Amino acid sequence: MPLPFPCRSILPVLIAAALALGAAPRLKADLTWIPGRGWQLEGGSLSGLAGPQGRAALDLMNKARKDEESGSLHSAFKTYEKVARKYQSSVYAPEALYRSGSILYRRKQFYKAFIDFQTLIARYPNSKRFNDVIGAQYQIAAALMDGAHNRVWGWFPGPTNRVKAVDYFRIVVAEAPYSDYAPLSLMDAARGFQLDKDTDEAIDSLDRLVNTYPQSVLAPVAYLKLGDLHASLSEGPKYDQASTKEAMTYYEDFMILYPGDPNIAQAARGVDRMKTILAQSKIYIGDYYFYKRLNFTAAKVFYNEAITAFPDSPPANLAKKRLAEMTAKANKENIRPKTAPKKRFWLF
Repeated sequence: MPLPFPCRSILPVLIAAALALGAAPRLKADLTWIPGRGWQLEGGSLSGLAGPQGRAALDLMNKARKDEESGSLHSAFKTYEKVARKYQSSVYAPEALYRSGSILYRRKQFYKAFIDFQTLIARYPNSKRFNDVIGAQYQIAAALMDGAHNRVWGWFPGPTNRVKAVDYFRIVVAEAPYSDYAPLSLMDAARGFQLDKDTDEAIDSLDRLVNTYPQSVLAPVAYLKLGDLHASLSEGPKYDQASTKEAMTYYEDFMILYPGDPNIAQAARGVDRMKTILAQSKIYIGDYYFYKRLNFTAAKVFYNEAITAFPDSPPANLAKKRLAEMTAKANKENIRPKTAPKKRFWLF
């Protein structure tokens, strides 16, 4: 079927454009530093700048690198920042941001360094420096987590800031969710939350790790930590057992998923602790019905649940004693199990 007139009129233009694009050289070249020769463009023909602007940007980059290598870090940093700000569309800008961030990191100006790296990722996500930047951001977060002091003006040490470290770990996960740094960042963020006594956030971070990165080498450690954290929320047999059951689930999942792990015995001990608490909670409820309400039917249910929860354990043995005591008391006092009252139907 012939094309409508408007389509036929633009078809030659589209074909010509496609041919022109196919024949065009790469617009962006890789920037490489060669000692003695300076910054060189390789693998392409254009820098993103033309004429005097391109020459000026290259001259600034060479000056900054020479200052950097001679130890004039402040001067180098200022020049790199100028290139990144003035020539954002050029091939020089991502390298300038990376090097300015690296200088700030060496000067322990962690906050500003992280911002430069974050700007690089946001503006140039396809930069060849992507992995280097993510690694540097992780190192900054880890240093702050371990108590490093951000230097104001490059020399005055500020206070430690674990909260910012956790925020930085979260940013790393968001920027590079498929990198090796993502599970590492989630694990370290959980450690930061634990240090700040924020157990719920620590659990959330580790839960994201095991669900999003089940193949990570950190997943087994995360399962154990999740069991321990939930166990720490368990307030004992006299209280709600939701956390106890959650802890037991994570310990058991660990044992199923990683049967050859060297920490399998630790997980087994965790399961036993949780089963003991769960069984004791059943006994407390059974005792209430036995001694306070004389409801032997209900008491028997809970004592049997204690035995089922952890057979051959001290709580199970106690439950068996309670059952024997209850049977003897029922026989002695001729007490029969309570039954539901018969329904009465009224006719009007």
